[in-house]
Amino acid sequence: MKTNYTDLKIPVKLAARLALIVVAVLLTVACASERETPSPPPAAVVATPSATSTATATPAPPTHTATSSPTVTDTSSPTATQTPPPTTTATPSPTATPTPLPDLSSVGLDLEPVVEGLEQPVFATHAGDGSGRLFIVEKAGKILVLTADGLQAQPLLDITGRVGSNASEQGLLGLAFHPDFANNGRLFVYYTDRNGDTVISRFQANEERTLADPDSEVVLLQQSQPAGNHNGGMIAFGPDGYLYAGLGDGGGAGDRYGNGQNLGTILGTLIRIDVEGDEAVVPADNPFVDQGDARPEIWAYGLRNPWRFSFDRATGDLWIADVGQNQWEEINRQPADSPGGENYGWPITEATHCYDADTCDRAGLTEPVAEYDHSQGCSVSGGYVYRGALQPALQGIYFYGDYCSGRVWGVTADANGQWQDTELLDSNAQISSFGETETGEVLLVDYNGAIFRLISR
Repeated sequence: MKTNYTDLKIPVKLAARLALIVVAVLLTVACASERETPSPPPAAVVATPSATSTATATPAPPTHTATSSPTVTDTSSPTATQTPPPTTTATPSPTATPTPLPDLSSVGLDLEPVVEGLEQPVFATHAGDGSGRLFIVEKAGKILVLTADGLQAQPLLDITGRVGSNASEQGLLGLAFHPDFANNGRLFVYYTDRNGDTVISRFQANEERTLADPDSEVVLLQQSQPAGNHNGGMIAFGPDGYLYAGLGDGGGAGDRYGNGQNLGTILGTLIRIDVEGDEAVVPADNPFVDQGDARPEIWAYGLRNPWRFSFDRATGDLWIADVGQNQWEEINRQPADSPGGENYGWPITEATHCYDADTCDRAGLTEPVAEYDHSQGCSVSGGYVYRGALQPALQGIYFYGDYCSGRVWGVTADANGQWQDTELLDSNAQISSFGETETGEVLLVDYNGAIFRLISR
């Protein structure tokens, strides 16, 4: 194995449970629309070495022990346990003036190998525990551990037996460590189960924080999925300590199920929940918490498939990459002081463009800060703002890429506070994701089986 590595209070129940929608649809990839793109090929080893991790016995699916029943029929309404602030119904605009950064035309970008020989990696992150370890999510259901000594034989967690990954957008998709993981050993995962439904669960690591017990699973949220695509997959803790998760619109072409603008479902949204207790609860200051016909978990909506999002560790700004339909991919930015409630437009708009000119009312929509058309790719993978120390030329740049073309772009603000984005690299990678090390270095995750570090040249 080749390595080069340095460095929410309202019970959800779950809030309102959606009736199962029984629809048979074709399974398509993240950029799927009327025009279906090829499914990802089996992972190919980038170099001669192969993964040294040893598969552990696949645990039997657990009896879920969530204190809030993870059913999906919509029957209950949350009851506030504290007085919430007034509901935010207007869509805020990102009015905060960004700090000007160097012209992107002067930035050169390259990739430095970190690890190779992985099997369909879809995410990489750190635990924030001072260990310097990197944790790699493989789609089939394993979380691998990379240290300065190389890839460890024992995965942190293996839930292959309970993960459904037959469709290209299904599988173990997201991982987030509790901000106090070093002390409480809690980690959270986002996956699709054997029925194709979305599950967000908590697991408990051992005292050494080297292994997570598969039998410790507590299901915090379960959401039925009418199709095998547009599953979202990202979870991350915000600066406020709450857990954020991105869910797609339910799949199919053109928001087939009408979820993008429907506040009565969490499909097509970014949600925000408090996971400090035994069950997930809704923070009292969520924007729709006092709107009776809306799901109180919702933080933002109008999203098609927010596969990857991230928080800028320096500013707290939230960056959301939303996979488009047939023509446009988009990057959205939510300032750190936003009260939430943004409507990012889908299916009224696809990026800044009307999806259906006859029904295109842009009132109240928040437009993206960057977009690109399908001559340059087909499925956006959102990244991170670089805040590391090893590459000063990259400081403050938000990086994102495309799964189909391998291109990487950077986004910054010019001297007038206007956003600019520039293509910085044309790689051979199938960019499934980006990652961030504990020290702020930005990683590129190649679905073909490798992870690279972004470096300047």
